[in-house]
Amino acid sequence: MVIVALVMTSIISPIVTHIYKPARRFIPYKRRTIQRSKPDGELRMLACIHTPRNVPTIINLLEASHPTKKSPICIYVLHLVELTGRASAMLIVHNTRKSGRPALNRTQAQSDHIISAFENYEQHATCVTVQPLTAISPYSTMHEDICSLAEDKRVACIIIPFHKQQTVDGGMEATNPAFRAVNQNVLANAPCSVGILVDRGLNGSTRLAASQLSHHIVVLFFGGPDDREALSYAGRMSEHHGICLTVMRFIPGDDTAESTVQPSSDRNDPRILTVVTDSDREKQLDEEFINDFRMKILNDESVVYSEKIVNNGEETVAAIRSIDSIHDLFIVGRGQGMISPLTAGLTDWSECPELGAIGDMLASSDFAATVSVLVVQQYVGVGPQEEGVGSPDSPAPPVDQYNGVQQVNRRTPRGSNI
Repeated sequence: MVIVALVMTSIISPIVTHIYKPARRFIPYKRRTIQRSKPDGELRMLACIHTPRNVPTIINLLEASHPTKKSPICIYVLHLVELTGRASAMLIVHNTRKSGRPALNRTQAQSDHIISAFENYEQHATCVTVQPLTAISPYSTMHEDICSLAEDKRVACIIIPFHKQQTVDGGMEATNPAFRAVNQNVLANAPCSVGILVDRGLNGSTRLAASQLSHHIVVLFFGGPDDREALSYAGRMSEHHGICLTVMRFIPGDDTAESTVQPSSDRNDPRILTVVTDSDREKQLDEEFINDFRMKILNDESVVYSEKIVNNGEETVAAIRSIDSIHDLFIVGRGQGMISPLTAGLTDWSECPELGAIGDMLASSDFAATVSVLVVQQYVGVGPQEEGVGSPDSPAPPVDQYNGVQQVNRRTPRGSNI
């Protein structure tokens, strides 16, 4: 009987776990993006850390995010640890102060180091609160812990490190292939905006004091929700007195090839109406957003706005390479769902499509080896974009094969990989 019970348990448990997928509790909140966050309210962010090497640049990025009394920043720091052996997955919430006991293993030592660094940052920064946590789970389901925490804490943006790190000779090499799968799953399942941070230093290995902070940031704006989110984040940064911001907007020239759908003999083909309607709406939203941004920076000498007319991907690359080398951070949109002739051909040799055409180019080893890159994806939900409160797990309305241009952050079954 004992043997039969053990056999039945070993068979039934995996089957039940695979079949039964309990629905996640949906927490309605509107501030799922930086663009829609209140300028006079708290900004909540989730910073994911794999190793202590990720810490300095993420702290510098958070400091550049300009926490103020009017708009403080609450940072949830999540140390991501792979679950090994047969132990159970867990989420550990750390106390604000360590007990001083020695670490029991290498993982705990890393967590202690990460917690200590962020506690030190919190003590010396103003208008910043830090909550450290550790998630111990398999890489295949690690994105579930990240997304669940983001939704539970109502964060507006998840910052997660790129799966490659810079080598001594300036190249980029993958530290752990599993990190890439985690990033891809977070992009597909996140309940808020996501930023993938390509770390190339961002002003050295130590955090600068708030009064000494100095960054030259570039935003490359092509249009679409991801680019609007990228510029929204950079706009908040530009309010910091130590930040100089350059915004380069790319505009199609007269010789630009029109991006259209494949010809159809059916005049009632819904694909044509859908693509044209979405394109016109996005252009209108871009114009309104840019106009509002230019009004805000009208008397701000630390922000430079320029427009560059290009006709194809080759001219786009040339324009980007012509930007001054004094900059230490690019912020770009992922461009998911957006088809632009200005980036045509850039994806043909793409190494990391999850970064988008521009992000992949900036992160490549043959580009500027001293500039960090933040690739941003805006959360657009499954409902009307204006509301931003659609449940990620709620049934979506029927979508035909042509109406899939903006399928961003659409949730896939739990535990699935891209």
